[in-house]
Amino acid sequence: QVQLVESGGGLVQPGGSLRLSCVASGFAQDYYGIGWFRQVSGKEREGIACIGITNGDTDYADSVKGRFTISRDNDKSTVYLQMDSLKPEDTAVYYCAIVLGLSTSRAGLTLFPLEHWGEGTRVIVSS
Repeated sequence: QVQLVESGGGLVQPGGSLRLSCVASGFAQDYYGIGWFRQVSGKEREGIACIGITNGDTDYADSVKGRFTISRDNDKSTVYLQMDSLKPEDTAVYYCAIVLGLSTSRAGLTLFPLEHWGEGTRVIVSS
């Protein structure tokens, strides 16, 4: 059974940093990687970062490129999202998910997740 557990959210001032963790387990099907998504109440969930499980390639949405870094620790079955230079518009609930595929285009990054979600972790960026 797929299990995804996110942690590390909290309240941080603009310009600050947080590191989110995602412990993932229980999946055997072929998949591309693990991604981070975020959702603001009333808006669609947005895929913001992904790391390929086989090749370790990373991809980012334009909204977080240069500020966020995704990484993995295979031994711990954990994927991290280091978030620096946080802005109030980064306020959201953050989720990790298995990514079955992705596309990049002029419209930006699109992640195709396995529709199985954890509880997420809330990030609030506010002074």
